[in-house]
Amino acid sequence: MANKRIAIIGAGPAGLMAAEVLSQYNYDIEVYEQKPSAARKFLMAGKTGLNISHAEPVATFIQRYDHAEWLGSWIEQWDAKWIQHWMQGLGIESYIGSSGRVFPVEMKAAPLLRAWLKRLMNDGVKFHYRHRCVDLSNNQLTIENQTQQFSATYDAIILACGAVSWAQLGSDGAWQQWLSTDEIEPFQPSNVGVLKTWSPFMHDCFGQPLKRVNAWVNAENKTHGDIVVTHYGLESGVIYKLGRELRQLAAQNLPFQLHLDLLPDITIEQLEKKLQGNKKQSMTNIWRKAGLDTVKINLLREVVAKNLWSDATQMAQQIKHLMISLDGFRPIEEAISCAGGVKQVALSSQLQLQSNPYVFCCGEMLDWDAPTGGYLLTACFATGRAAGQEVYEFLSK
Repeated sequence: MANKRIAIIGAGPAGLMAAEVLSQYNYDIEVYEQKPSAARKFLMAGKTGLNISHAEPVATFIQRYDHAEWLGSWIEQWDAKWIQHWMQGLGIESYIGSSGRVFPVEMKAAPLLRAWLKRLMNDGVKFHYRHRCVDLSNNQLTIENQTQQFSATYDAIILACGAVSWAQLGSDGAWQQWLSTDEIEPFQPSNVGVLKTWSPFMHDCFGQPLKRVNAWVNAENKTHGDIVVTHYGLESGVIYKLGRELRQLAAQNLPFQLHLDLLPDITIEQLEKKLQGNKKQSMTNIWRKAGLDTVKINLLREVVAKNLWSDATQMAQQIKHLMISLDGFRPIEEAISCAGGVKQVALSSQLQLQSNPYVFCCGEMLDWDAPTGGYLLTACFATGRAAGQEVYEFLSK
């Protein structure tokens, strides 16, 4: 009897993990990738140091996701410790940085990807590059390459097609045409900069950080770090962490505002005393002696009404709670990741499409969101493995 056939659409981290799970069994596994090589977004992420997971407690880790209850059991099973052990099996040593982030010792994605692909091919997984899936109907795929278009039937199909950010690396969202609109939560940019129209006064600050600030959308959820002033607005991991709450403001038509404490290590009472100064000192010198650098001073001059500058009480309040009105997000094409995707209700608990039992979904094309810091890759790995296991269960029946 012929082996059962499985197609995986997309050779990113989720698709490769699904292939790895299924390669343990006697299946014919074919991975279709429309780009000339695998995992291009994964390689791009690794150019500045591959942050593959985070070593914080799993219970805390899971809460970084907007659908924590959905992803929780998979993340628990394939957490940072599991990922480090898995990397070691590929000959890639890892370490935990001071921030808790997990990195390969070499810091690069390419050695890990090469070892992974080699193992998959040795286990019989077949890769078809420059092959685009152009149609899906029940268990039949229509595939297009540089020379022909053909159809093929499979016993199970795994979609690991990515979301819609960084389309030039393969995640172009074309798969959405295969599903109905009520199965998909519309995509929104995540882990992306926010827009703020600056006056020419701020131009000298472009590319420079607001160092060691507290930032929040809701006061009970403050985050600490640096925020970079850019020509279009603001960007950094701090902004990414607050992106979900900012999107909620926009969805509810509430004022689109970011709140900053520019000097979180000093109390408002201490700050007010430092701002008293004397008439012989310039305003800039008074602010500098209070602990403000040039970027923070320029931001205050940009945002705070001039008639308040010489009022120590008012300025202390502004420095400790500066409210910045924002204009929106950068385009989704520039986003590191996306919120939105295939809805949980469109899938069974086994990641199987309710509308097509032959099809399973995983990775960033699912409707979940998380900040950067290893959370994105961990969920791609975990949902890819879950989809692979569920396909095995499905075919075993």
